[in-house]
Amino acid sequence: MTARVFASLEELESALDQPLGPGDWLVVDQERIDAFADATGDHQWIHVDPERAAAGPFGRTIAHGYLTLSLIPHFGRQLFRLDLGQARINYGVDKARFPSPVPVGSRLRAQAVFAGLRQTAAGPALTTRYTIEIDGGRKPACVADTITLVLQG
Repeated sequence: MTARVFASLEELESALDQPLGPGDWLVVDQERIDAFADATGDHQWIHVDPERAAAGPFGRTIAHGYLTLSLIPHFGRQLFRLDLGQARINYGVDKARFPSPVPVGSRLRAQAVFAGLRQTAAGPALTTRYTIEIDGGRKPACVADTITLVLQG
């Protein structure tokens, strides 16, 4: 998939509420889950102990919710590129939800929509709503509204 390029605030404004994506599928394997556990110190058995998790509520290990959230930059690069302003910085997340667990071996992909563009003292703030879906899932794995500040020259 080729990422859509936005070179001006006017282009962003005209793209508000228009869907971007979906992007390509990504398999969430145990190696990725274990690496995330090591990076964050979250070694809860439901994520890292396949034997114990097999007898647990999901029948196998599941990805951390924050691992799913952390994949947004990966998916975002597939969907769009902002070629405007002096720099773009992550300002945070307004809202994040994890409606469905992500069992090991699941395939994920994302769609996005620019949900808002407002002026702040630091510069324009773009709110992007990401929906990360699970292949064959009834509910998304994650829905998150991220905020990107576009720093002007």
